[in-house]
Amino acid sequence: MATVAELKKGQKGIIKEFSDAFLPIKLLELGCLPGNMVELVQVAPLKDPIYINVNGSHISIRRSVAAQIELDIIEDTPVL
Repeated sequence: MATVAELKKGQKGIIKEFSDAFLPIKLLELGCLPGNMVELVQVAPLKDPIYINVNGSHISIRRSVAAQIELDIIEDTPVL
């Protein structure tokens, strides 16, 4: 199963579950919940953090946290 950290720019996915029981509560409040759509918007120059869109909320998260969010990719055509 893919994670948010593995997305390419422009790819989208649906959150399935979290690999770790601990996820910052702020992410849950911003919509990082199972069933919600995630899109990778941009990656910082040094590859960390990443900028994602979750149901209209644009947030920046560390790649290590993104690796804990498992999803099903729904679009395989990333923007180059």
